[in-house]
Amino acid sequence: MLEIEIDGKKTQVAPGSTVMDAAHTLGVYIPHFCYHKKLSIAANCRMCLVEVEKAPKPLPACATPVTNGMVVKTHSDMAIKAQKGVMEFLLINHPLDCPICDQGGECQLQDLSVGYGGGSSRYQEDKRVVANKDLGPLITTEMTRCIHCSRCVRFTDEIAGFQELGMAHRGEFTEVLPFLGKTVNSEISGNVIDLCPVGALTSKPFRYSARTWELSRRKSIAPHDGLGSNLIVQVKNNKVMRVLPLENEAINECWLSDRDRFSYEALNADTRGTKPLIRKDGRLVETDWQTALELVASKLKDIVAAHGADNVAAVATPGSTVEELFLLRKLMAGLGIEQVETRLRASDFRLKTQGATWLGQSIADLAQNEAVLVIGSTLRKEQPLLAQRLRQSVKTGMALSVINPHGDDLLTALASELIVRPDQLVEGVLAVIKAVAEISGKTVPAHIDLANIAVTDAARALATSLASKEKTAVLLGNLATHNPRYAELYAAATALAEMTGAKLGVMSEAANSVGAQLIGAEIGGNVFAKPKKAYVLLHAEPQFDAHNGAQAIAAVEAAEFVVALNPFMDGVEDYADVILPVAPFTETAGTFVSMEGRAQSFNGVVRPLGETRPAWKVLRVLGNLLNLGGFDYETSEAIRDEALAGDIATRLSNTLAAPVQIAPHTAHGLVRLGEVPIYQLDALTRRAHGLQATADAASPKLHANAATLTRLGLPAGAEAVVAQSSGESTLQVEIDARLADDVIRIAAAHPLTTGLGELFAPVTVNRA
Repeated sequence: MLEIEIDGKKTQVAPGSTVMDAAHTLGVYIPHFCYHKKLSIAANCRMCLVEVEKAPKPLPACATPVTNGMVVKTHSDMAIKAQKGVMEFLLINHPLDCPICDQGGECQLQDLSVGYGGGSSRYQEDKRVVANKDLGPLITTEMTRCIHCSRCVRFTDEIAGFQELGMAHRGEFTEVLPFLGKTVNSEISGNVIDLCPVGALTSKPFRYSARTWELSRRKSIAPHDGLGSNLIVQVKNNKVMRVLPLENEAINECWLSDRDRFSYEALNADTRGTKPLIRKDGRLVETDWQTALELVASKLKDIVAAHGADNVAAVATPGSTVEELFLLRKLMAGLGIEQVETRLRASDFRLKTQGATWLGQSIADLAQNEAVLVIGSTLRKEQPLLAQRLRQSVKTGMALSVINPHGDDLLTALASELIVRPDQLVEGVLAVIKAVAEISGKTVPAHIDLANIAVTDAARALATSLASKEKTAVLLGNLATHNPRYAELYAAATALAEMTGAKLGVMSEAANSVGAQLIGAEIGGNVFAKPKKAYVLLHAEPQFDAHNGAQAIAAVEAAEFVVALNPFMDGVEDYADVILPVAPFTETAGTFVSMEGRAQSFNGVVRPLGETRPAWKVLRVLGNLLNLGGFDYETSEAIRDEALAGDIATRLSNTLAAPVQIAPHTAHGLVRLGEVPIYQLDALTRRAHGLQATADAASPKLHANAATLTRLGLPAGAEAVVAQSSGESTLQVEIDARLADDVIRIAAAHPLTTGLGELFAPVTVNRA
């Protein structure tokens, strides 16, 4: 350890620490702009100049390494004079537009200029003006305000993984700009707004809507992926105005994905339901809560009595809270209904484990692994912040490998990559298992047949990567969990993990996928395969949220009675007989259990809109109307404590409850790869205008490699008719060299493709 004295205070720091690091340990603030703890050192703003004993001139605290016995003064005459000199230069070209700047009130330049700026300027020449840049629908620019700290440039390069911004020219002509004709399209691009210390980069959806001092700040939890990112939701006049990250080093660090940051726009959508609706004479009309709830209770009782409990199913998204799912299951059980399902995008329900499947370790521990294998995942789009964390780990030596039905760029170095057809993911894992057996001499489990499995160079390289490391992990993504052979794939991944000593993990699709398993809200399988007489839909829009949207919509349209508990009307108004407007996550209290098994509770940050009610309260009242016992809850906390009673950790297990027989299949013909796009994931992202204007939300196209398109006689840019058993769609053709032969990649959960059917199934393609 090295000893350093700063402003008369002594401390010890590790070798390699900077003066800025030492100042932080002592709680000494040194003014700065370009420095950020998660970014590399640039030392280009010079605001952190300090006096170091025996040094002939001030030194930048962020870039000066500590030496033993160093004495530093941050408020000496030399330091203050240097800092004031830097501030004068920073303000020379800065526009005096604080009254109209969105950064006003939370601007570092504004704050520091009070202490270090002059009362007047000595600069008499014309100020420079810089043209604004188009960075896309989420970030607005006022580049004349830019002070060239380069935080945004370093973020896109070091954290986001691809340098979408750069600094061009020199001196006062320096500009931060994107590549010519390009916008910033990263799935975590909004973080540059937080990083910008001035008003050069601000939120486009938030622009000119409120002042920071007018906003109330309330904590919440992200409702999308299974990471459980911590949020600060900012509110004005009972309306969500902005969402920012709440720093939590163990989960989301200080970052936030764009869908967590900007999906709040949907909360104020015109399609929000504010009063209960019931269908009369073929159309929906407004009614009061009592009438609507009594109708639901009586219809459910009548249908159960007339057709049996097996003819009723409850369907909920895995983004519903623990409290909502627990009461939904309890309500259905009171009526004798056992079919309550949240695995809407799954198609294989054979898998049985000894507990709820989870990440297998904490998020922080995952980042410390020496080697990680990801199976079946569009990682950057499914888990944006987890992908970012793994990207940083690769820089420090982690070997990251993938087995995927696509070759999407993870913006990081890969140790090995195995690209297979989506219906051959199991065989891809088996090839690695066979290679591990050859390398290590370990015995392959008896239930795995490797007779016809060929070991490729990619499989051997992947096996070597896993087998040669001590601390390793095998992770399954959404493309794996949605796969029609998920049980076999999971069993193969289990065997691979056991043979290599790796920890097996599942990257949860939604905010509460683990919580849904813990309370048993996964009973029923594909409840749309055999249409029911009645469906209860909780936050679910089957045409978008089901594995086979066409099948799901046909089932609910054929049902005798459909009740939808949903914040929005437009997704369910075509087939719902009753729409009960329930609160989104910002208007209710609840709990999400993240992929690492962490239960995080939150409160509503605004009052429910109109006559909207929290779903747990609606379900509680339904239980009372049906005269069911145990529905006398007063608070959501009481429901949570009953639902999650005991130690959650003891109920998490990725261990198979019974062996799964794995038999290799041969594949032929065209097969669809149907992943869910990042901004079609759930009801909120589908209705957020800013997100829907991004490149990731563009209309689906038919993607295939050049060889496949040549065989089909389809040139790039042509129109093609894609057909599956349930329907067809006309899409534009685009070449994707990263796909295997005969793989047709078509995004799901989009109005243009919901009629196609299953996500991974044979397709026929013809020229339009």
